[in-house]
Amino acid sequence: MINRNPGKSKGVWQLKTRITELLGIEYPIICGGMFQVGRAPLAAAVSEAGGLGIITSKTQVTPEGLRDEIRKVKTLTKKPFAVNLNLFPSQTATPNDQFIDILIDEDVKIVETSGRSPESLMPKLKEHGFTVIHKVANVKNAISAEKLGVDAIIIVGNETGGHPGMGDVGTLVMLPRVVDSVTIPVIAGGGFSDGRGLISALSLGAEGIVMGTRFMATKEAPIHDNVKNWMVSANEMDTVVIQRNIGSPSRVALNAVSKEVEKLESEGATIEELIPLITGQRSKKVYFEGNLDGGIWSCGQSVGLIKEVLTVNDLLKQIVQEAKTSFEFIQNRVESIRT
Repeated sequence: MINRNPGKSKGVWQLKTRITELLGIEYPIICGGMFQVGRAPLAAAVSEAGGLGIITSKTQVTPEGLRDEIRKVKTLTKKPFAVNLNLFPSQTATPNDQFIDILIDEDVKIVETSGRSPESLMPKLKEHGFTVIHKVANVKNAISAEKLGVDAIIIVGNETGGHPGMGDVGTLVMLPRVVDSVTIPVIAGGGFSDGRGLISALSLGAEGIVMGTRFMATKEAPIHDNVKNWMVSANEMDTVVIQRNIGSPSRVALNAVSKEVEKLESEGATIEELIPLITGQRSKKVYFEGNLDGGIWSCGQSVGLIKEVLTVNDLLKQIVQEAKTSFEFIQNRVESIRT
């Protein structure tokens, strides 16, 4: 629901949805959980600016590493934030049960789950009163997650950076399909970077948006300036979906490594042949050393809409203003048609 809030100065908006109420946030804007990038500085900045920041447990490696990162967030903001629990297949074991114990100890109440079904984690999460947001890439998994008792769904279309699923269906179709199929709040992901996208998502039935790629190109994102500068200069054609052959498609930046992976897949490469190229550890060379060809790294098609590197606070203010302008544009168009 969009409130004009007449009690405040002209032009101030309130964007209230079930998601803002559920999570206790000001704006229905979430920073998606991103491997290596989902750290305290970015998560805290998003939460402090009125959205929901997320740190990624897998990035912290160990339960005590996660505890330390949670405490860093708490020194930077008193507002709600979340932790991502990664359920994707991994070369190294992911101690999610121990991660949850840390969340309980540190009084973190919101989790994002992604990868596979969160069924094995749900009893413990619900017993301890967590709000659970589960990320899916199709209608079937959204319905299943609702039956498990998750509190909200993130649905990502094919534009998304990271894992878009096997369906190749864009957000414009996938979002209303999921909205029509579940009763819990739905958050839209894949292709969102500005206020026009936020208004579009709300008009299609979403109650918030999740952005990953756009938040990477912010001053607080803990990655090298080479990456941010590349994103500003990139367009919507500068990403590619790889790993289809191994059943784990991933949209990543177009670079020397992703081109090599694409070539090998076309030649029928096995997972054993691909692992040296697709291992997530190589992305550290990109994110922290600024070597743009150091490894594969997640990047969505919304990169083509990024024109500048802003602070997170300025970005959220800009998105809200753009949303207001877009909403007024639609209103004026409707009024013009009526007259």
